[in-house]
Amino acid sequence: MPVSPARALRAALAAISLALAPQLHAQSVAFTFDDGPNLAATPRLSPQARNAAMLAALAKHKVQAALFVTCGFGADRPEGLALARAWGQGGHALANHTVTHPDLDSAKVTLAQYQQEVLDCDRVVAALPGYQKWFRFTYLREGNTLEKRNGMRAFLRQQGYRNGYVSLDTSDWRLNDKLVQMLDADPNANVEPVRQAYLAHIRQRALAYRALAQRLQGRDIPQVLLLHHNLINALWLDDVVQQFKDMGWTITTPAQAYADPVYQLMPDRAAPGQSLLLSMGRSLGLSTQDLGLRLMDDGDFEIEALKQQGL
Repeated sequence: MPVSPARALRAALAAISLALAPQLHAQSVAFTFDDGPNLAATPRLSPQARNAAMLAALAKHKVQAALFVTCGFGADRPEGLALARAWGQGGHALANHTVTHPDLDSAKVTLAQYQQEVLDCDRVVAALPGYQKWFRFTYLREGNTLEKRNGMRAFLRQQGYRNGYVSLDTSDWRLNDKLVQMLDADPNANVEPVRQAYLAHIRQRALAYRALAQRLQGRDIPQVLLLHHNLINALWLDDVVQQFKDMGWTITTPAQAYADPVYQLMPDRAAPGQSLLLSMGRSLGLSTQDLGLRLMDDGDFEIEALKQQGL
């Protein structure tokens, strides 16, 4: 029976990764955060308090993370730059996430404009302790045309950048929006249901992406987790890290995770706004149904469950 091209490619990728990657004794995860430091006002905690709470949670668990800096959200001002510097001084990596967070999939954003955003952000981040020449695409979107996608891939190679891929994507931002909405309406609101929904969401995504990695690669890969520099993580990052430990996962560093050969792959069919694993699946011809709808929603399941509770 002839072997389909998709099946042959899947087998080849798995064989390469098994040959080159160190065998992990347990599933591992690296913590990364986007859009920080964010100086926007939120209920309960000031920007400085949010930043300090996240760093305290990471220090408590001895986690070395990475902050992908969106310079226009705060690092372009002295008070925000100080918050970013605190990450580097705390032993965390600092990397590039543009200045104004434009969407490369937008017809209004040109390749040249996007590349300039990377260069302008680099001038700020490169001077900070912990700087790594990693770039993460905003919205995890590599462009709405082949010209943009291929142009950015060539640009990153020329500039010496690593693509700051995400494998374990989450919708923490959606649940954060819900949290802020509740507290704006009632500063004394009981937010425990949101905490429980958030932890359940992280657990579901972690298990689903682990299963997808095993399906596509034939092994556990070191997962790169995407979270954001926001209120929900300032309040409950400690719980998120502890949950992974309780699940039996080990915490690795982003640099150690990116050393795995899976993060050298450049899937032909990107899944806009989604993880590397979903893009790999799309490249192998898997459908949305095959990959799993709950990996592609924006926390809709958890938001609907909160609505059923009257929230």
